[in-house]
Amino acid sequence: MERVIFTTLCSAFLFTNCVSGDYPKAQNVSWFSINFKTLLMWDPKPSNFSYTVEYSVISQDRKKNQHCIRTMETECDLSNSLLDLKAIYSADVLSEPLRGVNSDLIEFPHTRSERFTPYEDTLIGRPEFKIEVSKDKRKITLYVEDPLTALFNEQNQQRTIRDVFADELQYKVTFGKATSTGKKTKISASSEIELDRRDVDPGVSYCFNVQAYIPSRSTDKQLGKLSQRQCSPGDDKSVFEEYGIGVIATFILLIIMIVVAAIVVTVVCCKRRKNANRSGKEGVPLRSV
Repeated sequence: MERVIFTTLCSAFLFTNCVSGDYPKAQNVSWFSINFKTLLMWDPKPSNFSYTVEYSVISQDRKKNQHCIRTMETECDLSNSLLDLKAIYSADVLSEPLRGVNSDLIEFPHTRSERFTPYEDTLIGRPEFKIEVSKDKRKITLYVEDPLTALFNEQNQQRTIRDVFADELQYKVTFGKATSTGKKTKISASSEIELDRRDVDPGVSYCFNVQAYIPSRSTDKQLGKLSQRQCSPGDDKSVFEEYGIGVIATFILLIIMIVVAAIVVTVVCCKRRKNANRSGKEGVPLRSV
């Protein structure tokens, strides 16, 4: 009886924008977080309904982000809402009527996310770094710039991943000679990474990739994104230094042998041609006078 009355009222007063019935649940609800820029994402794109996001620390009261209430978007930026980086969060995406539209539903369809801990789960982005070669060319130093995060301190200054992870942050360097496919790795607790003669050969060009490394995390989340490849300058070597005297001597000897062989073949061919011409003349009979 109540539903009949409700439907009748909605039909009679269209300006009240009343609706009844279910809304499709959100699907593929997932977290995407890089350098503590944290988004909750889902499908599908809404048409005649909207979404509201509720989140909370596990076992605490749920809250709403003011930018994600009855929204037509399929993502919600919770970077500034997840203040306790080491807490465990979950979120619900509710399917609700459009803004200004009422519904007779008491509880709206919702989909819950997996649990998420910013400190443990955010991906660390690729770092930038500079290369410096010492004057004696026996040491290469990498100066890594700690990536910035989406977090700000009390002075409204943007924090770096070093500010967040402190001594837990390390860097993994993968490197090798520019002319070789062989690779080495080195772990450094500092953003200033020195490679000496135990790691590199003097005057040789090396190529490097750097990525953040947080050993306290689970194995699959310890490494950040790999940096772009950069190479150090090498010496401008002479031909003798590049290939070695033995290789060059062999190459010269081979050229000489080819030239000599060509001369011998030419001489032999010429002699045979002369002999053939002489034989042809001796075989021709004399004309009678």
